[in-house]
Amino acid sequence: MEIKFSGVTKIFQPDIIALEDIYMQVEKGEFVYLVGETGSGKTTLMRCITREIIPTRGQISVGGNLLRKINRFDLALFRRDIGVVFQSFLLLPNLTAFENVAFVLEVMGLTPREITERVSEVLKLVGIWRRRNLYPPQLSGGEQQRLAIARAIVNSPSLLIADEPTGNLDTHTADEIMQLILGINAAGTTVMMATHNQYLVDTYRHRVIEIHRGRIVRDEEQGRYELHGSC
Repeated sequence: MEIKFSGVTKIFQPDIIALEDIYMQVEKGEFVYLVGETGSGKTTLMRCITREIIPTRGQISVGGNLLRKINRFDLALFRRDIGVVFQSFLLLPNLTAFENVAFVLEVMGLTPREITERVSEVLKLVGIWRRRNLYPPQLSGGEQQRLAIARAIVNSPSLLIADEPTGNLDTHTADEIMQLILGINAAGTTVMMATHNQYLVDTYRHRVIEIHRGRIVRDEEQGRYELHGSC
C-alpha cells in the first residue's frame, strides 16, 4: 500500500505545530523507519495515516484513498487493510491468545471455521501456537508482542504500522520481533516502523525518515540512526 503526503501540516490548539509542511511518498512494499526524538511528531504522522487525525492543511493519500474525503463506510474498509502494533501491546487480558486474535475476525463477520483456520495459521507464523490457550498476563513480553503482531496481521493487511514495537523488550527479544516484522515485509506488506532502537536501524538497513520538530529533516535510503543535531 503506497502512502503520499502533500504539504501536510497539523496544528493542535491553541498553537502547537505537530507536523509542518510534510512531503513524503512511500511505495508499495517498502520498509521505512521513522526516527526522531520524543515529541518530534512521529506518532502524529502515523495517526494521520490511519485517519485518527485529520491534518490542518495538505492532502494524504493511502492506497489510492484521499483521506480527507473518505466517507465513514469506506474508512472502515480502509482501516481493515491496515495493521497497527503498539509498544504497550493493548491486548485484552481476559481473553486467551487465540481469542485475542479471533476477536478481530469475529467483528468482521467471518465464519467460525474461517476464524479457526486463519488464527491458527497466524499464531504458527509468529511462533506462539503452543501458547494459544494462555492469557496475556501468562505470556512473556516478547510473546505478548508476537501476539499483538498476530492480531495486526491476521487480516493480511497491505500496510503495517508499528509504533515502538520493541521499546519494552530486551535486545535479544527485540531482534526476534524485528526478524518477524522483516518477514512480513518480505511477503509484500508495506511497513512503517517508528523506533528509538539504534541497534535495529543500524543492523537492518532500510530507508530512514527523520522527523525533527514536526518537519522531515532527513530521508535516506539504507540509512543509519543519526538524529538531527547529534554529534
